Amino acid sequence: MNDQTGFNQWTVPWTTPELPELDAIRAGEITPPEFVITREQVDAYQRDGVLYLEGAFTHWVEPLRAGLERNLENPGAYRFPAESTSKGDAGRFFDSYCNWPLIPEYLDFVIRSEAASLAGQAMNSRMAQLFHEHTFIKEPGTQRATPWHQDIPYYTVSGDQGVSVYIALDDADEDTAVRFVRGSHRWGKIYFPKVFLDGADFNTGEEGYTDTMPDIGGRPADYDIVSKPLKAGDTILFSFKTVHGTTDAEVRKRRRAFSTRWLGDDARYLERQGEASPPFPEPVGMNTGDPMRADWFPVLWRRPGAC
Repeated sequence: MNDQTGFNQWTVPWTTPELPELDAIRAGEITPPEFVITREQVDAYQRDGVLYLEGAFTHWVEPLRAGLERNLENPGAYRFPAESTSKGDAGRFFDSYCNWPLIPEYLDFVIRSEAASLAGQAMNSRMAQLFHEHTFIKEPGTQRATPWHQDIPYYTVSGDQGVSVYIALDDADEDTAVRFVRGSHRWGKIYFPKVFLDGADFNTGEEGYTDTMPDIGGRPADYDIVSKPLKAGDTILFSFKTVHGTTDAEVRKRRRAFSTRWLGDDARYLERQGEASPPFPEPVGMNTGDPMRADWFPVLWRRPGAC
């Protein structure tokens, strides 16, 4: 399929989410709450491709930690678990995604938190459509850098209106927190995706990618890099096109995070020839340029007054 294998570890099959909670949202019986975001904050996100919101989801930290523990206790019972530390290395870098229909705490957050409203407003979209969630953990002793990358090269989606709502579930020092290149979502480039285990490019034979990621870590003074220490509950919004990564500084205390990914009005299906995230079962029922299927990716928020 491509020149790298093992990117997606298949465990529980990916299926259409059929949940009474989604039926209740479609029927108007459940309405996710609104997030209060200022015009200045929306403008900052649109300009920079990244926005920090202190303490925005502190009230969700404990439930999301509990959900993540379910994932960690039995990774094979959930979708796409990945270990990105080599055998014999200290620590652990684990992530897993597409489990929001399977883990009650994740489902509760998706349905009842302010995340959908926040995402839709930040994108200047008339609606917010859930793409998936993604959870991460780095245990103490880990010195595995997350390579500089964009998220959109991994996805079967195109468009400018795609945002991650990233919630810190632990305090994180600035040297181990995620770092972002401000304004990189406006570079007009889609770089080859990276394998997190070793930083290698993959899908290099596929059309639609611009080039390999520049050596940002080797020339940091050439870029407008922003990073901040985080408290549990602090939230970062960033575009699917924003370049981000971490250093290989040793993680001194557990660092967990929970991210939901959202699509806006201009999101369209993009068929990829190589491996993608998430890999969908065949047939997908979409052609390149089609809106993303609402039965797979539920619309959870609509701007008041929007049809």
